[in-house]
Amino acid sequence: MSHVRYRFVDCRWSLADPEEGRRLYLAGHVPGAAFLDVEVDLSAPPDDAGRGGRHPLPSAEAFAAAAGRAGIGDGVFVVAYGSLGGAERLWWLLRHFGHHECAVLDLGGWHGPLRAGEDEIEPAVFTPRPRSDDTIDAAELARDRESLVVVDARLPNRWRGEPNPVDRVPGRVPGALNAPWSDALPSLPPGDLVAYCGSGVTACVVLHRLHLAGRDGRLYPGSWSEWEALDDLPRERG
Repeated sequence: MSHVRYRFVDCRWSLADPEEGRRLYLAGHVPGAAFLDVEVDLSAPPDDAGRGGRHPLPSAEAFAAAAGRAGIGDGVFVVAYGSLGGAERLWWLLRHFGHHECAVLDLGGWHGPLRAGEDEIEPAVFTPRPRSDDTIDAAELARDRESLVVVDARLPNRWRGEPNPVDRVPGRVPGALNAPWSDALPSLPPGDLVAYCGSGVTACVVLHRLHLAGRDGRLYPGSWSEWEALDDLPRERG
């Protein structure tokens, strides 16, 4: 019987302070945990024109390099923990790139010790096997949205389109239902489900909860930060 290895990965982050996750990791993390940065490791650099949103998906090569540095390879079971959807973003990306051995841990439920400082992580070789059936782009969403169950994972005030410091153009994809990432998953109608948020991070929280409930959906990676930047797309408020 092969030996199953485990790797804890700290994915804490803050939208307002990109350095906060690393500071929290250095202050105290699960012993042996690696750190992956939502901004650097779990996203590609944003496009100047807004295409792909604030946190575009990383390329297969870039994600494989980051996962390998974190000690994630074949036969490694990943336990991700984080904040604001960081852990679920890693969970989703691992599945997107063909690695299904992953769970999400609420750090509040960890009763073991924490360790400060850096941990020396033994690198591994991560072989990406990208999927093509778990995402949707803006053009397809705009064309098919009336036949989809579209779920907006942002907080209710942003879903309603009220002015806020994050969204340059307040609003939502017309017809989108609200399932805030910070609340329990509401009852959602049957159908082909698509989830989005501000930039494709907290939507992964909703997709993870759906998966645990036995239902899968697709991610719109660009999310509202891409949709608001494309002038020819419809928007709804109220």
